[in-house]
Amino acid sequence: MNQLIECVPNFSEGTDMNTIHQITREIEDSDGVRLLNVDPGAATNRTVVTFVGSPHAVVDAAFRAIKKAGELIDMSKHKGEHPRMGATDVCPFIPIANITMEETAKYATMLAERVGSELHIPVYLYEAAATSEERKNLATIRAGEYEGLAKKLEDPHWKPDYGPATFNARTGATVIGARDFLIAYNVNLNTVSERKANSVAFDVREAGRVKKKGDTILRDEKGEPLREPGMLKSVKGIGWFIREYGIAQVSMNLTNINQTPLHMAFEACCKSADNRGLRVTGSELVGLVPKSVLTDAGKYFLQKQGRSVGVSEKELIFMAVKTMGLDELAPFDPQKRIIEYMLNENGPDVLVAKTLTDFANTTASESPAPGGGSVSAYLAALGAALGTMVANLSAAKKGWEKQTPYFSYWAEKGQQTKDRLLNYVDKDTHAFNGILEAIRMPKATDEEKAQRRQAMHDATKSAILVPLAVMKTAYEAFDLVEEMVKKGNKNSISDGGVGALCLRSAIYGAYLNVKINCMGFEDAGFVKEVTEEATQIFELTTKREKAIIRLVEKETTAS
Repeated sequence: MNQLIECVPNFSEGTDMNTIHQITREIEDSDGVRLLNVDPGAATNRTVVTFVGSPHAVVDAAFRAIKKAGELIDMSKHKGEHPRMGATDVCPFIPIANITMEETAKYATMLAERVGSELHIPVYLYEAAATSEERKNLATIRAGEYEGLAKKLEDPHWKPDYGPATFNARTGATVIGARDFLIAYNVNLNTVSERKANSVAFDVREAGRVKKKGDTILRDEKGEPLREPGMLKSVKGIGWFIREYGIAQVSMNLTNINQTPLHMAFEACCKSADNRGLRVTGSELVGLVPKSVLTDAGKYFLQKQGRSVGVSEKELIFMAVKTMGLDELAPFDPQKRIIEYMLNENGPDVLVAKTLTDFANTTASESPAPGGGSVSAYLAALGAALGTMVANLSAAKKGWEKQTPYFSYWAEKGQQTKDRLLNYVDKDTHAFNGILEAIRMPKATDEEKAQRRQAMHDATKSAILVPLAVMKTAYEAFDLVEEMVKKGNKNSISDGGVGALCLRSAIYGAYLNVKINCMGFEDAGFVKEVTEEATQIFELTTKREKAIIRLVEKETTAS
């Protein structure tokens, strides 16, 4: 499988869009990478760029961007709220897929060596690529910022890892490294006081604040300042005033979102602000975030309201955006801010992205795919969706508040099942198209014939296993539907019945696809095993569906 690295260079220019475009064009014009996001900030005079690609391609694109930034940005004239020491201030590599942190660090070192030797820019390595424990922390390397860089380079202790130990007034120095995913997050306060914003930052960040007695700093036996730890682990933070917005913010880096997720950072700032007579009015994300960051936040805030968390991904994200005010300062478009959405290559031919009308019209066309397999998968998804609907309606029923966690559990489980089934809609068509592609392969030579046979074998096997997976997943959804028919809101019991009918029809349809695709398949042992499993599921389905429909008819007749 392909290795994938994310690169998030921070350039010390946030107002001149012509300069920014020239830098990002170097990335866009590089082969093997994809530019995902460009996030300029006028007040910080800084632009955060996000792109992904194969390791060597990322190294090349990053080098080209750093070179262009060095040509266009004059650090001797730079002013901005954010700490910085170079035209390309920091350039982290983040492992995304099929690559270790150690491997990622090697590519970061490769870039650092090239920048130092070819561009003559002093380069420091940090985090997983750091050459010493002291240099792991970005803040430590950047201490003194650009204004203190000339003196810092005279200190042998701070000799760059690569490049000359001489002050380059135009480019400054660059920090390159490898790290885990980091979230840059700013929380907005209803104050213009940077001092008050700093107080909140000191309350929440892991380093906390220095202990004092009066104006005297308290120190330990080694003379180091004693500190009062903050509320949150793996959080760095400062307070600043943003003239562009006319407000003060708590600016944070969340370096381990497993220890401190986004919503807990938001909540901690709200608590601290409230204790200090302030109010959080909203917040902003810088760059891209993983989807789970916002879906987890959405679930957290729904649970606080005593509501079901078994809603769609879109609703969870909406809840997160609105609760944390991520759209207070600028519109927040999830399609442009969530990394999974930006990496999604889905085009107009993706079935589940079509409208219901377009899906029906595509199915009704003269093309043999999508066909019964994809329709069966979609019908199963509708059955699971109906069961999920009953669970959510039951969770919201007045007087049933104590049962909300129970119905929320089933609703969340139903959403997961529905999403898995939707995934099979396109997988079934892809499997069938694989057979057509294998048929069209050349077969003039013995080698071509062998390749064609193998391709046909693999594609047919996939065309058997996908509808079998639909059967298994749809059968699991009976648990949800049956539970909702028995214990859910009785006003929606007929919806549960329709869900059961959908699942039964979907499983029958997938069963027919398994059988027809098994015909003529040369692996007799595989065919026997699959056919027996599919037949057993179908027989159980018939009994299960009839039992659920009897319950529905009994309740609807009695009422």
